[in-house]
Amino acid sequence: MGCSGLTVAEVVVRLPKTLGTATTVGEACAALQRTHVHMLLLTDAGRLVGTLLRSDLPSGASGAEPALKYAVLRGRTVSPDLDAEEARRLLVNRGERRRAVVRDDGELLGLLCLKRRLNGFCSDADVTARAADGVLVIES
Repeated sequence: MGCSGLTVAEVVVRLPKTLGTATTVGEACAALQRTHVHMLLLTDAGRLVGTLLRSDLPSGASGAEPALKYAVLRGRTVSPDLDAEEARRLLVNRGERRRAVVRDDGELLGLLCLKRRLNGFCSDADVTARAADGVLVIES
């Protein structure tokens, strides 16, 4: 998938799986066990309130603790208006593959998912195809 001339809004996975603010560390750990899940999106009424990577959850954390306690926003979001190729380079340069796409007011628009080969982005069609194969990988 080429991304020349496109914006992030045009390449975003629009319906990523989200979790609520009451998600526990245990639930977050279970969700992050899936091979293709790299980032969890914690939302409240359509607004992104935090993201979680495996590395955000300390090994000594109680499974009953709120996962939101360890969630991060800074450096994990991108504007829908950003040039998609610029976003791809940003992710590659930082060794990342995921960024939440949010409006200035915090509304979650989707998840920017860089493909494993780092040459383009996962699409809604990719996610649908994986789900049809019995693999629930919204966060691909």
